[in-house]
Amino acid sequence: MILHNIMNYIELNIPVEGDELSDILVAELSDCPFESFATEKGTLKAYIPQSALADCKEEVDALLERYGVAGRYVQIESRNWNELWESNFEEVTIDGRAVIRAPFHAPHPEFGDLDIVIMPKMSFGTGHHATTRLMVEAVLDADVAGKRGLDMGSGTGVLAVVAVKRGAAGVDAVDIDDTACESCRENAAANGAADRIEVIEGDVRSVAARRYDFILANINRNILLRDMPAYASMLAAGGRLVMSGFLEEDIPSITERASSLGLAGAGMRICDGWVVAEFEHPL
Repeated sequence: MILHNIMNYIELNIPVEGDELSDILVAELSDCPFESFATEKGTLKAYIPQSALADCKEEVDALLERYGVAGRYVQIESRNWNELWESNFEEVTIDGRAVIRAPFHAPHPEFGDLDIVIMPKMSFGTGHHATTRLMVEAVLDADVAGKRGLDMGSGTGVLAVVAVKRGAAGVDAVDIDDTACESCRENAAANGAADRIEVIEGDVRSVAARRYDFILANINRNILLRDMPAYASMLAAGGRLVMSGFLEEDIPSITERASSLGLAGAGMRICDGWVVAEFEHPL
């Protein structure tokens, strides 16, 4: 998601003990319209537009009570979020095989085509979060050459870009957020991939009639569980579904749902409590 350029935001401060609780709360709060998260000195900070808080505050308060933590809402001044984010953005190396950097960082010709340029605009998918790193690693390991794919919940479009750089014939990048779609178009162009990435604003229904050799979905547990039947129906025979955005404790529900749809497990990786799981459509 994206913190839009200039807007009034509420900062929810939640004292947390340990990374595990912080990760769980991030996963839970991601179901509400929070747009960014940060952890600082034992406090999880969650940012939400002031205009959006009223519709979900009761749900958020109930969630915090369920986990036995207290939250403090602070109204923060309008500021240029993109400028702030860009000033703190650091490049990320993925498994020694790819680098994700901003245009203002020095190029890394040693990575060849996998010197990926992503303009940081608070859009999810800069490689800093464990789920993005896990998904990028999965794409680097996958056989996508000459195949067509879907990047569902594409954010910055980094997964679509990596897939194209790995030889994919084309990728549909789908996101419900118009600013994320704009960011994805910019990043596709910056990486010379605009001709092979089609950016689509919408949800899974916007591409339900299409067929893909691989589907990448880095969203959250609830959306994955809800939309997995659509993913399964869009996968070509022998196609691969790669999902992240959920925690270790969610593995049983994810794998059971996939199995009920006839998808076979094809591997799993865990980093900082977050999971990427791969499934195959039977031939």
